[in-house]
Amino acid sequence: MKRALISVADKRGLVELARGLDELGIELVSTGSTANTIREAGIGVVSVSDVTGHPEILGGRVKTLHPKIHGGILADRRDPAHVRQLEELGIEPFDLVVVNLYPFRETVAAGATPDEIVEQIDIGGPAMVRAAAKNFESVGVVASPDRYDAILKELRDGGELSRETRRVLAAEAFRHTASYDAAIASWFAQGEPGELPAALLLAFEKIDDLRYGENPHQRAALYRAPDGPGPLHGAEVLQGKEMSFNNWLDAESAVTLAAALEGTAAVIVKHNNPCGAAIGDTLADAYRKAFASDEVSAFGGVVAVNRELDAEAARAIADVFTEVVIAPSYSDEAGEILGAKRNLRLLTARVASLTTPDVRVVPGGALVQAHDAVTERQDDMKVVSSRSPSPDEWRDLLFAWTVAARVKSNAIVFAKDLATVGVGAGQMSRVDSVELASRKAGERARGAVMASDAFFPFRDGVDAGAAAGITAVIHPGGSVRDDEVLQAAEEHGMAMVITGRRHFRH
Repeated sequence: MKRALISVADKRGLVELARGLDELGIELVSTGSTANTIREAGIGVVSVSDVTGHPEILGGRVKTLHPKIHGGILADRRDPAHVRQLEELGIEPFDLVVVNLYPFRETVAAGATPDEIVEQIDIGGPAMVRAAAKNFESVGVVASPDRYDAILKELRDGGELSRETRRVLAAEAFRHTASYDAAIASWFAQGEPGELPAALLLAFEKIDDLRYGENPHQRAALYRAPDGPGPLHGAEVLQGKEMSFNNWLDAESAVTLAAALEGTAAVIVKHNNPCGAAIGDTLADAYRKAFASDEVSAFGGVVAVNRELDAEAARAIADVFTEVVIAPSYSDEAGEILGAKRNLRLLTARVASLTTPDVRVVPGGALVQAHDAVTERQDDMKVVSSRSPSPDEWRDLLFAWTVAARVKSNAIVFAKDLATVGVGAGQMSRVDSVELASRKAGERARGAVMASDAFFPFRDGVDAGAAAGITAVIHPGGSVRDDEVLQAAEEHGMAMVITGRRHFRH
């Protein structure tokens, strides 16, 4: 190996790499600030402008787009015609290209102006990376500083990079430029708020392989968006067994619902459905109320809270077998209490609603929608019954309505005193969901309210709720039998509220 071209925005490990290559007798060619950093370290380097015979122009926008650069990268040394042309034109080939790109995603995330963002769209960098990756039979390409140590070791051990190493590096390079271009395309595709893009380009980086997927025979891995903080708003696993595929799914459901609840809230999720959710005076109070909703299903559940988890709440959670606990933070004492349960997975995560599109892959394409958020407020709703809800009923109706939006359809939620007392999820018939919630609640359904994520197609659901002891109902309305459903509520003396918006979750 005789010659390396280096041009990097991320200068981590640059000096160490340059020094190592220089000690191996490899000539270094570099650009702008990269060359300056290498020179300041006392290492010899040739400027790209000396190679091309032209200075950088347009404020650095044009510096490497030249035949003496790209010819040296793209020449296939196995092709005699390529070798002959290089000799005729006085172009020296490159053996190694080390390039990473302008910080476009980071500039967007920092809230920069459009002009500042556009200036961080790299042109020459991706061209060099793609050229070197295409010509991997003759050239090694390094797009990540994390590779520097391994590259130097292989060069020291053997004098050159193996074909397999060059092929792996080329694959990484193409993934790098694809992800970079996807971020740029997504930024340009941004339209009016709520508008979905004409093209959706997704690029994710693997964080880790998971033990398996939903079932042991399925392979699975965890990925992060390159321009984001990572899964669940940058969740950090503090302790416990390895997070499973299903743990991550349940954690998303728990965090999203906890974020949607106003006040001090605790949520327990099992199999991607909340089996308990509550708002309390303290986190311990909220957790105990949520746990009481369904003590059997809470066994082995995932818990999320929307406040720093304190010692009292930690002691309550520690009394129950739990798979995962997620909180914005933990008090020192809470950390010690839950830390004693070595297999318990503890996560810190920003408890916030999702804003990115909901994408579901189907064969040959994808379904894309905005995430469903409960934005309706009491003033947006219509009381259709002759009796208006009492203040306590209104409080519980609004709470139950928020929870119902995070329950798999057909969704029915019974709630009382800002806590679920029965949840009916994922049934093919709405009345079956009512009966399931009723069975879960038992006597606690007396005086509770009922929320339905979609309209009641028949009056039987309201009749079943009344038989359980429900006193008030909230649903979207819109059925051809709304009058019949309202008549059932009137016969039972129930208050009924229409929201005008459905919250299916399949």
